[in-house]
Amino acid sequence: MIGALDRVAGPEARARLRGNAVSLIAEGVLTGIGFAILVPLLRHLLTGDLAAAGLWLTVEMAVIALYAALRLKTQLAGYRTSIWLGRILFRRLALHIAQLPLGWFNADRVAQIGRLASQGVINVIGVPAHMLRPVITALVTPATVLVLMFVFDWRLALAMLISVPAIALVFRRNGDLVQRQEHDLNAAAVEAAGRMIEFAQSQAVLRSCSRDGDDLGALDRALVRQFDVTRKLIHSVGRGLLSFILVLQIALTLVLLFGVSLALGGDIDAAELVALLVLLVRYVEPLIVAADLEGVLRMSRNNLQRMDTLLAVAPLPEPESDRSTQPRDSSVVFDAVGFAYDDSPVLEDVSFTVPHHSMTAIVGPSGAGKTTILRLIARFWDVADGAVRIGGVDVRDMAGEDLMQHISIVFQDVYLFDGTIAENIALGRERASAADIERAARLACVDEIAARLPDGLASRVGEGGSALSGGERQRVSIARAILKDAPIILLDEATAALDPINEAAVQQALQALTKDKTLVVVAHRLQTVRAADQILVLRDGRVAERGNHDALLSLDGDYAAFWKERHRAGGWRLGPAELRKSDEMRE
Repeated sequence: MIGALDRVAGPEARARLRGNAVSLIAEGVLTGIGFAILVPLLRHLLTGDLAAAGLWLTVEMAVIALYAALRLKTQLAGYRTSIWLGRILFRRLALHIAQLPLGWFNADRVAQIGRLASQGVINVIGVPAHMLRPVITALVTPATVLVLMFVFDWRLALAMLISVPAIALVFRRNGDLVQRQEHDLNAAAVEAAGRMIEFAQSQAVLRSCSRDGDDLGALDRALVRQFDVTRKLIHSVGRGLLSFILVLQIALTLVLLFGVSLALGGDIDAAELVALLVLLVRYVEPLIVAADLEGVLRMSRNNLQRMDTLLAVAPLPEPESDRSTQPRDSSVVFDAVGFAYDDSPVLEDVSFTVPHHSMTAIVGPSGAGKTTILRLIARFWDVADGAVRIGGVDVRDMAGEDLMQHISIVFQDVYLFDGTIAENIALGRERASAADIERAARLACVDEIAARLPDGLASRVGEGGSALSGGERQRVSIARAILKDAPIILLDEATAALDPINEAAVQQALQALTKDKTLVVVAHRLQTVRAADQILVLRDGRVAERGNHDALLSLDGDYAAFWKERHRAGGWRLGPAELRKSDEMRE
């Protein structure tokens, strides 16, 4: 566990934890000595030697005072270490997550990160504050008692020592069992958390399909699995603890019988036997505490290993800040680019150029790689083959912060943070003035939204922007991009799912956003495609056709078929005849 903590939190964590452990070992030794002093103290009391008993009582009080001072020191050190460790773990995880490729994140990994950053960190930082002391003292104190038993009676000490391998074997076996089953519990909990989020987010779809709480499907199965795994773990912990106590009590009983036989044979007197049996009981009690906490300690070790695994995920390589190359303009070049998701090829030998201050539209069937092209420009991932260049510079040779200064992204799915409209717009540029925010809001037609709300731009948007409609969220997203004023704009069909009123407002906002910019647009709407300087037609991860609107129509290929299909869809209407036919089919 120390090694994993060293990798996760750094050398200082190891030094702090080892310093605490050394102090706790000293505390455990003092506890064992305090118990051992009871043997001569009780022996002299039972034999009536009060003077000697008084001397041993004085020694016992001195040991207790020293133990109390050390206990206060280790207790405060444990709390301080826990607070420090929590700050370090949260910071390291946050900084590392912020550097991971955006394509690395999926629903399962997000759920795992959420569990790790909440329960996982709390579990780990509880070790120095609450678990290290009882575990260390529970092991050191019996060991100290056992060593001192050889001073009082080597035969009873040897009998106790013989039982140690069996006790240690059961102890380790139970810990390994808990560790394995905790992995299963974590996987089940992550799945259940993901399904719960999915269930909450899909309420509109479920209710529109008349699916109520009696049919939870995947969520119900995930929760049942989590319940079953939790119950199995609890039963295993309970059975393991009982088996350990049973082995311990058997060993204690055998040593007790051996001590009685020695007393009956006259090898030790009754007073000494009573004192040694008191010491024997104090040997057993801490071991039970250790067995009870071993499972929790193994869980902490598992969480540390998960953090270690997460921190081992390689972030995108970054050039040194003073070596980050700056683009000469806002042109974009794909040079023989190949890319795959988890060994599933998406793009193969894709090459094209988006000239400075031009517009390129990308069309093609679902799964052809349109959105992937936008995300490779923004370096959500690194390409497998070839290169993506902005202004003649490979995006891999630009620092992430520098690259993002050249790009604004407006995706179809917009996420707003739970703050005000103004705060969400201000994400586009750090330290933007109120006047700049208001100008961006006006150009993106967000001022119309603010005018309807009681607090204007200071109105809160709710978690994920839930207080606004999809079109309104899109306008806020465009206002954010306008405020950023980056030279390259990436648009992923920003108006595809909007009503006519919001579409008109968003189109007006896009005109303000894209003036004198380089645009790469994933588009389906005819007006957007036709206005492009260059159109790329993707098929099976390759550029099948390229050219302007008129040139591609003359080829009578994929683009011409796309154009004709869109024209037919644009002229489609549901008239009275179709409605009557639909009614007849329902009857």
